Amino acid sequence: QVQLVESGGGFVQPGGSLRLSCVASGSMFSSNVMGWYRQVPGKQREMVAITTSGSTSGSTTNYADSVKGRFTISRDSAENTVYLQMNSLKREDTAVYYCYMVIRGRNYWGQGTQVTVSS
Repeated sequence: QVQLVESGGGFVQPGGSLRLSCVASGSMFSSNVMGWYRQVPGKQREMVAITTSGSTSGSTTNYADSVKGRFTISRDSAENTVYLQMNSLKREDTAVYYCYMVIRGRNYWGQGTQVTVSS
């Protein structure tokens, strides 16, 4: 059974940094799509950053406009791990962050990790 386990969330002051990690366990296959989403109460879950890889198309990375230049997604495909480096955090970045992976055509989500940006 595939499980995504996130870590790295927490409390940080505006302007600070956090690094989220997510590792997939229980799968012998690598993920070609890895990403991060976030959600605040009363709003829909939104894409933060997503990276895809393919033998023919190469790799692509997309970011939400609100995080471009501040967040960086990276991956270790061999370890089925994805990271999100978050710099220059703002109060509006406060949310529950969810890891997302596609493995063998199936979607998997992490349990979510809270990120709170406040002074």
